[in-house]
Amino acid sequence: MILIHGLWMRALIMRPLAARLRAEGFDPRCFDHASLRARPEDTLDRLAGLVAVLGPGLVHLVGHSLGGVLALTLAAARPDLPTGRIVCLGSPLAGSRSARRLRELGLSWLGGRSRALLEQGVSTPAGREVGMIAGTRALGAGQWLSRLERPHDGTVSVAETRVPGLADHLCLPHSHSGLLFAADVARATARWLRHGRFA
Repeated sequence: MILIHGLWMRALIMRPLAARLRAEGFDPRCFDHASLRARPEDTLDRLAGLVAVLGPGLVHLVGHSLGGVLALTLAAARPDLPTGRIVCLGSPLAGSRSARRLRELGLSWLGGRSRALLEQGVSTPAGREVGMIAGTRALGAGQWLSRLERPHDGTVSVAETRVPGLADHLCLPHSHSGLLFAADVARATARWLRHGRFA
């Protein structure tokens, strides 16, 4: 299993979730990437290399925010890689209004080199089971940048987490960053990875 962090973060932020998933019997690896400076294609090449090393068995991907977008982008681009389930945590798969607002304000550099991925969103890849956990606690800077549709987690609206092809979708009362530290999120992630459902 690989945990992929989001924008403005580093792998350290994923350690609490990794510890909870380790207690559930998984062996998570935290993938580190320079979310602002690195080209998405370079990040995806490195991520693909790690997936290949951890194969040939199932390799699950758990991505927070931009990390979930990267996970789906990789799965679509590299169907030859070992397959596994994907869990997205607060990922704006339908495109981020906040990212588009940054561009309108002349602050697109805050989205780094992955801003186009965040603005446009991504489709669910064929042949992969994808589950989404969205937050509904409106606490975060994104709501001050743009008028987010309610409910939202302060950065990403629940509507932005819904795209065709999701196998399951779950809303929990946490902020965007709070999704990484919540015990119920870790439990739901573990259930999804084992059974392909949140309930």
